Amino acid sequence: MRALIQRVSTASVAVDGETIGAIEQGVLAYIGLGHEDTIEHGRRLIDKILTYRIFENESHQLDQNVQQVNGGLLLVSQFTLMAKTNKGRRPDFGAAMTPDKAQILFAEMVSYAQSRYLDVATGQFGADMQVASINDGPLNFLLEVV
Repeated sequence: MRALIQRVSTASVAVDGETIGAIEQGVLAYIGLGHEDTIEHGRRLIDKILTYRIFENESHQLDQNVQQVNGGLLLVSQFTLMAKTNKGRRPDFGAAMTPDKAQILFAEMVSYAQSRYLDVATGQFGADMQVASINDGPLNFLLEVV
């Protein structure tokens, strides 16, 4: 399981021209699910995202998490994070969880995140989404849970 997280000033997801999820300052997290991933992995990843210190304190050190700054969390499912890219010129998506299983696991992760934190938004699983964001920093981190 992987998450590409970005510290953002603002982020939103639209489907068919309609905004379905949006946050102000916070974390935009793209979530990639693999064949062996479970809800236990998902809970650990959500907990890590919520407590990962990527916001500055008064001394300008990265010492605060999204909860401490009262930021938003926008979760977007993204199977392409599981692509193998080390050979050739075409990504291999064989490591990605099948869509039917991934949809269930992603929904469980969103539910868990919402039980742990109030300001959680999401995209729409399997939809053609347009994600807009202003990356603050820029700061991007690839988190993995196995």
